Amino acid sequence: MNKRQSILIAIVIAIGVVLGGLILTWNKEDKAASSHATHGDHTQTGAQDAPHNNAEAKEATTAAEEKAAQPRKGSKGGKLFTTDGFGVEFTIFEKGVPPQLRLYLYENGKPLPPAAAKVTVTLSRLGAPAQIFNFTPEAGYLLGDQVVEEPHSFDMAIAAERNGTTFRWGYSQVEARVEMPDEMLKTMGIEIRTAAPATIKPTLKLPGEIVFNEHTIVQVVPRIPGIVLSVYRHHGQQVKKGEVLAVIESTALADLRSQFLAAKKRLALARITFEREKQLWEEKISAKQDYLAAQQALTEADIATDLASAKLRTLDVRPEAVYQDGGLARYEIRAPISGLITAKAIAQGQTLKEDEAIFTIADISTVWAQITVYAKDLDVLRLGQKATVRATAIDIEGEGVVSYISALIGVQTRSATSRVVLDNEDGHWFPGMFVTAELVTEEIEVPVAVSVDAIQTLGDWSVVFGRYGEHFEARPLKLGRSDGRMVEVLSGLSAGEQYAAGNSFAIKAELGKSGATHDH
Repeated sequence: MNKRQSILIAIVIAIGVVLGGLILTWNKEDKAASSHATHGDHTQTGAQDAPHNNAEAKEATTAAEEKAAQPRKGSKGGKLFTTDGFGVEFTIFEKGVPPQLRLYLYENGKPLPPAAAKVTVTLSRLGAPAQIFNFTPEAGYLLGDQVVEEPHSFDMAIAAERNGTTFRWGYSQVEARVEMPDEMLKTMGIEIRTAAPATIKPTLKLPGEIVFNEHTIVQVVPRIPGIVLSVYRHHGQQVKKGEVLAVIESTALADLRSQFLAAKKRLALARITFEREKQLWEEKISAKQDYLAAQQALTEADIATDLASAKLRTLDVRPEAVYQDGGLARYEIRAPISGLITAKAIAQGQTLKEDEAIFTIADISTVWAQITVYAKDLDVLRLGQKATVRATAIDIEGEGVVSYISALIGVQTRSATSRVVLDNEDGHWFPGMFVTAELVTEEIEVPVAVSVDAIQTLGDWSVVFGRYGEHFEARPLKLGRSDGRMVEVLSGLSAGEQYAAGNSFAIKAELGKSGATHDH
């Protein structure tokens, strides 16, 4: 190898070394730049995320504050309110006693004696004035001076004073309440009424049966013997007074009519003889004795005619019509009253006696409701008492008065009988119908009453749902006397308060859906 070649090789090696060094230097700078760029990206990302992290921190702080503001469950199972280490636990105690407020005091989580603070509690309810509770120390707790009425749904304000510092807390509790706007009421058929004074009319309900008015039942007899020629009316038919029921042929009637005709002719002859003798006596032609004899004969003939006429009239036969409709022996048996034929004992061709009952007719323009009265109820029943009678099988109702109360109690039934007279001109009442009689025992004025159909059962309570704005809330009631339409309210609702009536069960159903439970 010559010198020139060696120099070229050396130059090439030197250039390679320089280039290698440059390459290594550039790689380190790229890594450093890459590392710096990556660090810059992280810083920027952190700057962008900072507001988000701050919002999360703020939300967490707010949630913590709200949680701190809400009462916690205390060791006695009540609501525990705490501020700056001082706490009051609110409980409603109702085991074996009416619901009462009991408060427990704490400091830094440790119990305090009841006298360590002075506390008042104010409960505000829908539609009622605020209720302020004062407390007295008991064994380990403060006892409220009033009963906490149901439902336990209220806004509560607690004010406690300890060592010159006043602490205040507020809390709301909802129970047996549901929101329902007016439009919803219409669709559900709920009616709003107002509690007000009313007249309660307690009634006594007694079973009974419709029977004929015995005072208007007539037995029809021929009143004269004869043979039945025809029968025109039958059992179960309605007849009018004077209507022909049957026709008989009677020889006895023929004799009576003959006697009347003979008496009538003798009367006419006696009158002619009297007039002639009177004229002759006045003209001094005949003796007065003949005139007097003619006068006596006229009087006797007149008496005989009247007697024969009276006998016919007792049979409801007109003497002047003896030849009408078939001769002297024909006799028409007529209905003595208008009514219903309830019995018939006559047939064509039958021979009748004058006292034989052939028809029974009942005037059903009035009927009796014959009522069974139990011995325990006799003291509230009186004559003239108004009664409402309702049929048990069909929708018929009528009013009447008590006309009779039996003085005897049945040996077997141990009950007495009473009657209520009912008008039946329209014919709706039928003998044999079973009925219920409602008798008003007294009339009582009460200061507050509600409709019976508004009462619902909620747990162990009898309630109505009071209306307050767009809310309904259960109002447990203490009830008094009732007449089946209205019921007296002894406590739980005041006059002037509105409540739900009609389909109030729909509110109870909505209340079950809302889950407003008995939460103390």
